Amino acid sequence: MDSISSSSSNSVVVAMVLASIFALVHSITLRSDTEALQALRRSIDPNMIPPSSYISSWDFSVDPCDSTGAKFLGILCSNPGDNVTNRIVSIELDNAGYDGFLTHNIGNLTELTSLDLSRNQFRGPLPETLRNLKKLTMLSLSGNFFTGGIAGWINGLKNIESIDLSENLLSGPIPARVSELRRLTRISLANNEFSGRIPDINGLWKLDTLDLGSNMFVGSLPKLPTKLRSLTLSHNQLAGHITELGSLKELRHIDLSDNKFTGSISRSILSLPSLNQLNVSFNQLTSIEVNTHLGSGSPLQVLNAQRNRLQGHLPVSLVNFENLQVINLAYNGLTGRIPLAYGQRLGRPWRSLFLDDNFLSGRIPRQFNSSGSRISGNLGNNCLSCPVTIPICGGGQRPASACIGEIGNQ
Repeated sequence: MDSISSSSSNSVVVAMVLASIFALVHSITLRSDTEALQALRRSIDPNMIPPSSYISSWDFSVDPCDSTGAKFLGILCSNPGDNVTNRIVSIELDNAGYDGFLTHNIGNLTELTSLDLSRNQFRGPLPETLRNLKKLTMLSLSGNFFTGGIAGWINGLKNIESIDLSENLLSGPIPARVSELRRLTRISLANNEFSGRIPDINGLWKLDTLDLGSNMFVGSLPKLPTKLRSLTLSHNQLAGHITELGSLKELRHIDLSDNKFTGSISRSILSLPSLNQLNVSFNQLTSIEVNTHLGSGSPLQVLNAQRNRLQGHLPVSLVNFENLQVINLAYNGLTGRIPLAYGQRLGRPWRSLFLDDNFLSGRIPRQFNSSGSRISGNLGNNCLSCPVTIPICGGGQRPASACIGEIGNQ
């Protein structure tokens, strides 16, 4: 019986070996692609792979591209036809909190078009082998703990259209050769530790969205592409004038807040034909240019210029911006009276008006007396005749002597 049992066991082992060999020979997924997936799984702490997560479904006892829908979640393969080896073309993981490194084997997936590892806990430097992913069109690694720079590999992504590396710990400069990625439509490097000057990227003629907020960039505005629609450079150390943005006629959203910009908010910017939101708060701007012919037909809804060094009187012609709803000019050096025309716009369509901490004086327009239910905001800490019974007058006023120079000119 023992010899029979032994013979039977040997037969089973031989059968398993032959089956494995057969599987390798007839695998429909390129072997190096399968090995890259295995390396990615090994690079993740097994204690950080929840049972219901995508990675937990990766069962390498079956072929990645020949598995049922319940296996290899987050993976897409090419479908070239019979008797041709399949390739991995997309990896889009769930945000299950995977803690690990991005293996250098990722560069072997040369047919990859989409790589999304966002909202996890990957860490360490990004491998130089990313440059091998010539067919990649979408890269999203946001919300992780990646470190190091991007100069060594990013210019290899010749077909890339969208890059999102936001909310990591990446550092160093943006390489000037990023301007060679001519297919780019969107790039976000926000909430990192990038530094240096922003290179000229006007050659990225298809770029729609640029978000470099919350880094440590210095210098002036770079040359930007003419088709840009959304620009976010907030929370950096940029300086100089912003007037040149007036030539970017497709801009819809501008956020330059918390920098060191000086000069004026020019009429060329305020008259941009598609501009919906403008945030230049927390800078050192000294004037806002609004004339009587500006604003009609403008789509501008939000104007935030609080905490600058704006001087002069409130621009009366703000009332010509028919779609304007939110105005914040608080914490500046504005003087004189509140224009009577402002009262006519309260709630129609103005719904938020912050003029606090300036040097405004005189009586408030009568419409402010009944605006409590129609508008939010603050007129406090000026030199206004502003009854504390009116909600928007909360916070009290400066003594009249603080604005005496202007009161005499009324």
